[in-house]
Amino acid sequence: MPRSKRAEFPPPVQITETAPLAALCERLRRESFVTVDTEFMRERTYWPELCVVQLGGAEEVAVVDALAPGIDLAPLGALLADTAVAKVFHAARQDIEIFLLRFGDVPRPLFDTQVAAMVAGFGDQVGYDALVSGLTGGAINKAHRFSDWAARPLSPAQIEYAAADVTHLRPVYEQLRDRLEREGRLDWVAEEMAELANPATYRADPEAMWERLRPRTGNRRLLGVLRAIAAWREREAQRSNVPRQRMLKDEALLEIAATAPETADALVRARGISEGFARGKMGVSLLAAIAEAKALPEASLPDLPGGRDGPRPSPALVSLLKVLLAAKCEAHHVAPKLVASAEEMDRLASEDMPGLPVLSGWRREVFGADALALKAGRIALGVDGRRIKLLTVEPSAV
Repeated sequence: MPRSKRAEFPPPVQITETAPLAALCERLRRESFVTVDTEFMRERTYWPELCVVQLGGAEEVAVVDALAPGIDLAPLGALLADTAVAKVFHAARQDIEIFLLRFGDVPRPLFDTQVAAMVAGFGDQVGYDALVSGLTGGAINKAHRFSDWAARPLSPAQIEYAAADVTHLRPVYEQLRDRLEREGRLDWVAEEMAELANPATYRADPEAMWERLRPRTGNRRLLGVLRAIAAWREREAQRSNVPRQRMLKDEALLEIAATAPETADALVRARGISEGFARGKMGVSLLAAIAEAKALPEASLPDLPGGRDGPRPSPALVSLLKVLLAAKCEAHHVAPKLVASAEEMDRLASEDMPGLPVLSGWRREVFGADALALKAGRIALGVDGRRIKLLTVEPSAV
C-alpha cells in the first residue's frame, strides 16, 4: 500500500482541571470518531493505575492528567459511552480494562487498529510504530515508552510522546477503515470488536486461573488443590492490590499443589515461601484453602482444561493443517493468528466436530471449510510454482 502524505498535527494541550476536560469532551462528542490511548502503571499493583489519557480529534489533541488533584473524569466517561462517536485504539485490551474499572463499562463503539491491521494482512500483532511508518511515513519516538507516568510534573517530552500515540492514529485508522471497506472486510473486524466490547473479556475468574499454569498432569486431586490455591492467590492479590506473581510465583503454586502441605513447617519448605509468610495470616489462609481442596469429593475435582488428557492429535495432521492455514491466509491477506490459535489447530486435528470459532463466520470461509475438507480427504495440497494450491480428490481415489 502506498504511504500517505504525513499529516500536520496541532500541538498537544495538557489538561489538569475538570472544566477544560468537560469542554474538550463536549467538542469531541460532535466528531465521528476520536482516537484514545492511556498511560498507566502496573508494576507494583494488581489493578492498573491510570495516569494519563490521550484524546485526539480532527483539530485538537489533549493529554489529560488523570492524577491531577481534584480532576473529575466523569466527562471522559460520558464521551466514551457516547455511541454516536467511535473510539479508536491500537492494541486496546489494557486501555479498555482500565476504562471498565473506572467507569463500569467499555467504550462504545470501539475500533482496534491492531486487529484491523491483522485483518488487512499486516501480520500477527503488528506494532504501532511499524503501522504508522508503513501507512503514513511517520515515526514514533520510543524514548519514553518506559517512563514513570505516575511521577509529576510530566515533562514536555513525555507530553509530546503521549500525544503522538493518538495523532498518528487518526490517519492510520482512516486508511485501514477505507481499505477494509473496499475489500468488504469491515464485518470481519466487527466480529473481533464484539469480543473486545464484552465486559466479561476483562473479568478474571479466580476459579479459572489455574488453567493458565498449564499443568502437565491428569491427577485430579492435584488439579483440585492447584485450582484452590490459584483462586486464593488471585483473590488475595486483588484484595491487597499486589501483582499475583509478587503474592506467590507460579512455580511455587505448582510445587505446593504437588506436595499439598498441611502445616506451616511443610509449607515453608516450598520454594519462595518465607518463614514469615508460612506462619503468618497468609500462610494460615493458604493452608486452609489446601485443606478444603483435599476434602473435596472426587466428583468435584477438575479435569485438565481443553481435554488435554484426551486423544493427542497427529503431529503430521496438525502440520498439514498449518500449511493449509498459511496458504489460505496468504491468499486472503489475513494474519494466521487471527484465524486460529495453536490450541484450536490441535483441537481441529483431534476432534471430529469441535465447537471452534474457526468453523463459523468469516473464519470458516477463509479456512475452516477447507480444513474439514482436507481432514475428510476431499481435497489435497499441491505445489504450483512457489505457491501451495488445493487439489480436488476424486471420490474413487479416497
